[in-house]
Amino acid sequence: MTYLQFHLAFTVPVLIALALVQARPLGGDRSAGTWLAVVVALAVVYTTPWDNYLVYRGVWTYPPGSVLGTIGYVPFEEYAFFVFQTLIAGLFYLLLRGRGVLGATPRPMPRAFRPVLLATLCGLTAAGFGLLAHPSDHALYIGLILAWAPPVLAGMVYIGAQKVWEERKRVSFTITAVTLYLWIADRVAIGMRTWRIEEPYRLGVDPLGLPVEEAVFFLVTTTLCVFGLALLLPVARAR
Repeated sequence: MTYLQFHLAFTVPVLIALALVQARPLGGDRSAGTWLAVVVALAVVYTTPWDNYLVYRGVWTYPPGSVLGTIGYVPFEEYAFFVFQTLIAGLFYLLLRGRGVLGATPRPMPRAFRPVLLATLCGLTAAGFGLLAHPSDHALYIGLILAWAPPVLAGMVYIGAQKVWEERKRVSFTITAVTLYLWIADRVAIGMRTWRIEEPYRLGVDPLGLPVEEAVFFLVTTTLCVFGLALLLPVARAR
């Protein structure tokens, strides 16, 4: 399966379906489309150098003929994935908002919510940098993920923990649903040799055939997308 065929099978149909079933206006807020575009732009800008470095190091490889071409080291289709994943997560979250699904009952944010999340994310960041300092390349991929995503998530939590708390049901459901779908899609793509995660740069832990690094990658990137949109939009109260 080529990378283009992967998009035609797994990302484009979902995007079309999510676009067709959206409430009007998006998420019940006329600014939602603008903020979603901002999150997409930020995702592309922040992910591009990181992704180029991974491909440059050979962490991800693509069989001959599986991609249309590259910009830098990264295939065109990979840049499209930055956009498509963000749109899928964002449109799914906006669908729940627009239809009033899973609105959280208003109640005070627990005092421990922000510090516990911050401590966890800072710990993951420290672990990431520690793994990058390890002499073995087997920790390179997971180290790059943890040094790259949790610091941004920590900043989001520090600034907007209250919004994440008030949107907790929609945020957590969106992250879970989108991440599970991307795990399945990624597992199929790896099995069909659309791309390959090279052995020297990963831990070798593959639950159900999915490298643990890939599982963590899709979890944190989906969380980045959903947190970003939740923080930019006004809180949608329960209906």
